[in-house]
Formats: sequence, C-alpha cells, structure tokens
Amino acid sequence: MRHPFLTPLCILGAVILSACEQNTDAEVRRAIEDVNVIDESNLNDLMLTVADPNEAVAYFSKTAQQHPERIDIRRGLAKSLVRAKKPREAAVVWKQVIDSPEGTNEDRVGHADALIRANEWQKAEAALNAIPPTHETFDRYRLEAMIADANKKWTKADSFYETAFGLTTRPAGILNNWGYSKLTRGDFPGAERLFSESLTYDSSNFTTKNNLVLARAAQRKYDLPIITMTQQEQAELLYTAALTAIKQGDVTIGKSLLEDAVETSPRHFEQATRALETLNATVTKG
Repeated sequence: MRHPFLTPLCILGAVILSACEQNTDAEVRRAIEDVNVIDESNLNDLMLTVADPNEAVAYFSKTAQQHPERIDIRRGLAKSLVRAKKPREAAVVWKQVIDSPEGTNEDRVGHADALIRANEWQKAEAALNAIPPTHETFDRYRLEAMIADANKKWTKADSFYETAFGLTTRPAGILNNWGYSKLTRGDFPGAERLFSESLTYDSSNFTTKNNLVLARAAQRKYDLPIITMTQQEQAELLYTAALTAIKQGDVTIGKSLLEDAVETSPRHFEQATRALETLNATVTKG
C-alpha cells in the first residue's frame, strides 16, 4: 500500500537535513577561522615578547608581504625591528603605519621612539610635536623628557620625568633615566636620591647600582651604599668608585678601593688588577 503523503514529508525532511548540514558546515568553518585568529594573535604576541628579535622580524616581514593591507602586522614588524636594534628600518615602517588611515597617536609615539634610537633627534622632536597634547601616556612623556634632556632644557625635562613617573606602575627605569639626567648636569645629590629610589622598585638592576656609586663618588662618598649586591657586583662597584676617586685626585683612596675590588671578586678581576698594576707602576716611576 502506497502512502502518498509520505513523499512531501520525506522531501521536507531532506531539505531540513540539508539545511542543518549546511549550517553545521558554516559553523565549523567559523569556529576554525576563530581558532586561527586566536592562534595568530597568540603567535604575534609571542613574536613581540619572547621570540628571538631577528626571527620576529623575519616572521612579520613575510606576513606583511602576504597581507600588505594588515596594519597590525606592520606594527609588529616595526616593534620587532626596534627589538632587533634596527631603529632606522623601524622608523621607515612606523612612517608607513602612521601615514595609513589606521595610524594612531600611539603609533606616532612608536615612530618618535625609533627616531631617537636612530639618533634622529630633530625628527623625533617634530614627530612628538605632531601628537596632540591630549594624548598623555607614559611612553610619550618618557620620550619628551629625553628630548628636553638633549636640548638641555632641564626644567622641562624634570617636569616630563615627573609626569612619566606618575603614569607607570613600574617606575624603576624612568627614575634611573631621571637620575642619569641629574648626573650629567652635575646635580650629584639629586642623582643619588633618584638612583636610590629606583632601586626600591627594582633592586636587581646593576646599571642603577653602578650609577648610584658614580653619583656618590662624585661627592667623594667612596663607601658603598647599603644595597643588595652579589660578591661580583660588589667588586665591580668598588672598581667604579676607585676609578672615580683616582680621576678626582684621591689616588691613595683609589688604590685602596682597587685592592678591595681584586680581593672581593670571586674570580680573577682582570680590569681591576690591570688598573692597580698601572697605578703602582706610575707611583714607582714618580
């Protein structure tokens, strides 16, 4: 016995099943695309942080050639070039980014940063001047302070450093830079204060420790500050203090500090030993 009413039901069922299959396929494709976007985003982040800088440059260069319309990839390339210590090339790429409709004020800050690293100070200053004053970020004021330093506009530099300090939760670096600015001006007490404050935020930074010893030694305070240091760091800091003492004419103190540096070092301290031998030879001839 035939059931003619079943035919349209079967056809309807087939249509519904087909539609369901199509929807499922579309959903799968979208899911895969979403996963690819997530994976690419994660890969981009990795390339910008932990990857070897030259590998990151190669990755972003290749991707930029494949997708020339992707400004985010060009941003990644510019940042990677900076990490790879190729600031001139980075500045060229940043210019392409800021000239695009998608260029932002933050991109202009990146461009200025690359120009400073490339020793293009006037161009960097012009790039910063093109950014509206309403764009107030740590990086912008950090660069403004550096420009003011280069122009020996100390009041402006101090103002920019102070503003940058207030815009970051990790101020050790900006305090060190500010301290170095004070050091170059001859404001040794001010430099000492800033280096000491920087070390309260990052006690492991040897550059800041060395700068602190320089600032103190410039005031003829040759004893090492009470800070966290390894035995090797202590030897190197004594060496820094010794050289400063000798340059300032305090030869006897410098010689004693060199001897302490050699004795303190857990391994043969070639630089201090050579300096001590030179000093002894000079004194003997004299």
